[in-house]
Amino acid sequence: MTDTAATPWPGGVTAALVLNVMYEQWAPDASPGLGPMGNPLPPGVVDHQAVSWARYGPRTGIWALLDFLERESLAASFYASGILTETAPDSVRAIVDGGHELCAHSWSQDRIPAALAIGDERDEIQRCADELERVGGQRPRGWISPRCTPSGNTAELLAHAGFEWFGDVFDADLPYRMDTPGGGIVALPFGLEVNDLPMTVRYGQPTRELAKSFEFAANGLLRDRRVGYIDVTVHAHVGGRPAGLAALAQIVSTARRLGMWIGTRGDIADRFIDSE
Repeated sequence: MTDTAATPWPGGVTAALVLNVMYEQWAPDASPGLGPMGNPLPPGVVDHQAVSWARYGPRTGIWALLDFLERESLAASFYASGILTETAPDSVRAIVDGGHELCAHSWSQDRIPAALAIGDERDEIQRCADELERVGGQRPRGWISPRCTPSGNTAELLAHAGFEWFGDVFDADLPYRMDTPGGGIVALPFGLEVNDLPMTVRYGQPTRELAKSFEFAANGLLRDRRVGYIDVTVHAHVGGRPAGLAALAQIVSTARRLGMWIGTRGDIADRFIDSE
């Protein structure tokens, strides 16, 4: 499948919605680099406000999102930090038990692949995949790095570890195959246009703008009659709150009204792999 492909999604539909949930945690001695208050603290000062804000994910947000998806009879792609297998194992199992796709999101969000030595990155990938499989009962097929920022070695290391796809690419609209010294892997471009963290936290837009941005993009995709998908991404500690759930409900309602296919990123990758 290429950017000019005419192969539609199931049912002859050309436009798809992919629901993504980023389920993140930082190491015990680290705090999120981005918080709702915006103004950074002096160097060396722990941002306990941001730490508490992020804890909303495993404590509350993940359960609210799972409940929402069950009510809507929808499957989503969940990107879990491996450390959650130690701190919140019940929620990792609940993702798989709910029929969702469990994807890997590194061990903890403060471990950026681009800042790691190749051996450390290899160990991080293996540890994350092994523990998610052990606790969740599902081997992750897909990966997105913290901050969506790979190193120059990430694709090769993921392919060698048996991953089928990764989302740290932004240079296309549809999947394409990458051949690496570690083997082949599907590059599954990740859309950032409808993503709660940059939209509502970094740029300060109201949460309701998520739904407006999705409808704007969906209408454009359908108008152009192009085969494509729109990533809608919420973080358990951001969009798992009431306003985020309301935006998600509106997004799903819009997608159904427009006749869009709704699938996971694994579904997208499978259709690419099957067309090879």
